[in-house]
Amino acid sequence: QSAKCRACGPGYATPLDAMKGKYCPREEIVYLPCIYRNTGIEKPDYLATVDVDPKSPHYCQVIHRLPMPNLKDELHHSGWNACSSCFGDATKRRNRLILPSLISSRIYVVDVGTDLRAPRIHKVVEPVELFWKGNAANPHTSHCLGSGDILISCLGDPSGNGKGGFILLDGETFEVKGNWENGGKVPPLGYDFWYQPRHNVLMSTEWGVPKVLADGFNPADVERGHYGRRINVWDWSTHAYIQAIDLGQGSIPLEIRFLHNPDAAEGFVGCALSGAVHRFYKTEKGDWAAEKVIEVPSKKVQGWLLSDMPGLITDILISLDDRFLYFSNWLHGDIRQYDISNTRKPKLVGQVFLGGSITKGGPVTVEEDKELQCQPEPFVIKGKRVPGGPQMLQLSLDGKRLYVTSSLYSGWDKQFYPDLVKEGSVMLQIDVDTERGGLKVNKNFLVDFGKEPDGPVLAHEIRYPGGDCTSDIWM
Repeated sequence: QSAKCRACGPGYATPLDAMKGKYCPREEIVYLPCIYRNTGIEKPDYLATVDVDPKSPHYCQVIHRLPMPNLKDELHHSGWNACSSCFGDATKRRNRLILPSLISSRIYVVDVGTDLRAPRIHKVVEPVELFWKGNAANPHTSHCLGSGDILISCLGDPSGNGKGGFILLDGETFEVKGNWENGGKVPPLGYDFWYQPRHNVLMSTEWGVPKVLADGFNPADVERGHYGRRINVWDWSTHAYIQAIDLGQGSIPLEIRFLHNPDAAEGFVGCALSGAVHRFYKTEKGDWAAEKVIEVPSKKVQGWLLSDMPGLITDILISLDDRFLYFSNWLHGDIRQYDISNTRKPKLVGQVFLGGSITKGGPVTVEEDKELQCQPEPFVIKGKRVPGGPQMLQLSLDGKRLYVTSSLYSGWDKQFYPDLVKEGSVMLQIDVDTERGGLKVNKNFLVDFGKEPDGPVLAHEIRYPGGDCTSDIWM
């Protein structure tokens, strides 16, 4: 079927086809948005193409840079014009990368189809389009829909207040069509989302009020209710906001991932501040609920912003066979791998430390730690001591290589890891044991964004040209 369907449309027939199929070549290049906002360098953000093919003479090098036409956009996450959700449609091609700007509210549509290794700008959607047609701003996550349109979640309204709405882009013209949501009710905050049409549901999460989080994190803003605490449940067919699952004050639920199996009625969300991973699931009644299945304990510290340091779970992903869950603790500095064969009882099977705020010899002293016997050593690779902590993750389709970058968002990088802003972020690669579980740093792989031509830059989310386990959704 796959062979016949290769001419069908973008992506793969099933998640397992993507993972194991003979049409699943090893990734050779990746795309990363690189951010100059808040670094003191007055240059536009750009999209970097990085060679990750070990057989290539340009292995671990940036082989192309596509600068944006504006300053201070804060490129952040990206998505596709088409993915496995359009697999049956032979008229669709995965040839445009959608790049929303978190701060300027511009959306760049990038042509990656003409030359995979040298993307070019296809169209710029100006912020005023989002403001006028959707009363929306601060676009974050972009997913393509089976209908051919593109759905983008937003954090706020044009004044910088929180508002958890969505913008719909036409998949051919990339015009803003208006809002996706129906009815007067929208959540007070927005961030990430995932949808599962077979269960007629879309789930969205909450970060914070854009004008509050724009320049850094103030713990008092959590008490003031300016940060998120809910998973918001939407009816997929009517686009109505139907339920809120409250995960508690100060939880800040960020990335949300359904299991990849399109029949699955469950998934996981990582909560940045509470250090918890919750499993959400459909109940027998037909509504949705959540239970905490992993908790990363805070550490009692001196020499830091607070006396309790959370792990700060910032990115989370699930392997295409739904067997392993990965997440990064940006402040504690570790990446963890859990076996989720039993989704209610995830089992820690791999862990690796890549920097973070509690390394030996730094300004922070750990006074009480429920997990570690001693503070981890600073992370050094190819003679470079790496600043910052592990943040964005991307897993190869076969599940054997985990890529990681260290920048979260320029305003917070500057506050929590000033050295990261001075030296630039890195991309690393971790070898994964997919049989028993286990993580090991590939000591030959380092992309140092401190060495870029215009000066150190903050590289964020990682995308493969052929789709990956955080962009593709199966219908």
